[in-house]
Amino acid sequence: MVRTRFCDVFGVEYPIVQGGMQWVGRAELTSAVANAGGLGFLTALTQPTPEDLAKEIARCRELTDKPFGVNLTILPSINPPPYAEYRDVIVESGVPVVETAGFNPAEHLPAFRAGGVKVLHKCTSVRHAVKAQELGVDGISIDGFECAGHPGEDDIPGLVLIPAAAEKITIPMIASGGFGDARGLVAALALGADGINMGTRFLATAEAPVHDNVKAQLVAATERDTELIFRPLRNTARVASNSVSREVVGILDRGGKFEDVRDLVAGARGRKVFEDGDLELGIWSAGMVQGIINDVPTVAELIERIVTEARELIAGRLAGVLR
Repeated sequence: MVRTRFCDVFGVEYPIVQGGMQWVGRAELTSAVANAGGLGFLTALTQPTPEDLAKEIARCRELTDKPFGVNLTILPSINPPPYAEYRDVIVESGVPVVETAGFNPAEHLPAFRAGGVKVLHKCTSVRHAVKAQELGVDGISIDGFECAGHPGEDDIPGLVLIPAAAEKITIPMIASGGFGDARGLVAALALGADGINMGTRFLATAEAPVHDNVKAQLVAATERDTELIFRPLRNTARVASNSVSREVVGILDRGGKFEDVRDLVAGARGRKVFEDGDLELGIWSAGMVQGIINDVPTVAELIERIVTEARELIAGRLAGVLR
C-alpha cells in the first residue's frame, strides 16, 4: 500500500491522478482510473455543451461507483465557453472533486465550496501555487517543464519546482510532468509531493479513447520527440513532434503571428488525430515522459504496477543504501 494525505483528503486509494486531457478525458478512461484506485478526471470542455457534460458524468457513474472528478480549464478566448454553466453542472451533479487550471479560479470557488466540491488547482509556478493556496483550494497540482500541454513560461523542471513548491505549500500537493512509472512516484514523494499526476502515460493505455496509432507512437517515441510551440507568443505548449508542429515552430520563429498558424493548430485537426490515427493531421499533446513508455497496458495493470514497484523500491533498493 502506498498511501499519502492526498488519498485521505480526496477519498482515493492511491496517490495517482489522471488529470484533464482535452478530447481524452472521457468516461471510459476516467472510470477505469477510479476503479483501479486512482483519481480520474473527465474534461469538461471536451463535451460541446454543459448538458453533454451532465450526460458524460452520468455515463461515468454507470461505469464506476468510486470517486472521480471533472477538469475545468479556464483560458482566454474571443468567444469563451459558458464556464459558469459547466461549473454549475459539476456542482449539481454531485461530483466530489474539480481540477481547475488556466486562469485564477477565484470566481468559481464560492460555488464549489457551497456545493461541497473539493478543488485541486493546477499551477506551473510556485507563486501561483501559493496564491491558489491563499484562495482556499484543497490541493495543488504543480506542473514541471517536462509536461504535455502548457508548462508555463518559467521553464523550471520538476526536480527543482516540486521541492521549491513543497517548501511553501501546506495542503496536499501532487507533482505533474514527466511521471509514468514507480520511479517517478517515489521520486515525487522524496521531493515533497503527496502523489503524481499523469497524462501522457494514461494516453498509452488500453482504455484511452484514442486511435491505436497514437498509442503506438508514444511507445516508439523518445524523450526528444516533442516540440514547444507558441514560445514567441508567450503561450508555450508542448506537443508531439510531427510535420505540423515543426512547421508551426518554424513560422513563429521567423516572426509569424498567431493568424499565420491558426489553421495548423485548430483543435478540430488535433481531435481528428486521436479519432482517425493520422499522426500528421494536426498538433496533439505529448510529454517528454513518452521516452519511458514501453507498452500499452490496461489502466488497472499500470496502476497496480506503479504501486507494487514503488513499494518494492522503497522497501528494497532504497532501504538497502542505508548503513
